Amino acid sequence: MNYWLVKCEYDECTFDELKTRPQQTGRWRGVRNYQARNFIRDVMQKGDLAFFYQSNCAEPGSSGVVKVVKAGYPDPSQFDPEHKYYDEKSTKDEPRWFTFDVKQHKAFKSFVHLKDLKNNNDLKDMKVVQRGQRLSIQPVTPEEFEIVCEMGGI
Repeated sequence: MNYWLVKCEYDECTFDELKTRPQQTGRWRGVRNYQARNFIRDVMQKGDLAFFYQSNCAEPGSSGVVKVVKAGYPDPSQFDPEHKYYDEKSTKDEPRWFTFDVKQHKAFKSFVHLKDLKNNNDLKDMKVVQRGQRLSIQPVTPEEFEIVCEMGGI
């Protein structure tokens, strides 16, 4: 099993909103970075767990854990000329961008703020706390995963 931190902008979707989606599942849309795409396409697997991390908001951080229920498949938005994530260079035979589906797994009892992650010396090597690390899909070590889950109260 792999562990991840997956960033979602607050105005796109929230952790709690996943419960309101059909089958309580959300498709991760809009990944347009090649390194993040490669993680999705080549490494991520069904059953992997990830921190649902809210970004681009007043209080960035994580509300809980999601489970990957469908891994690495072509992002349909890249083929739709009306969609904001359309990519005219992508074809169905050679898709450029991939997506995955997640379902809420466990909610944290308390929100884990970015500032708390940064203040925990045991997480000093975690990608999200490092300067300049802006990838929306980031690997997390099993040790980091356990520490953050404890911080969230699960």
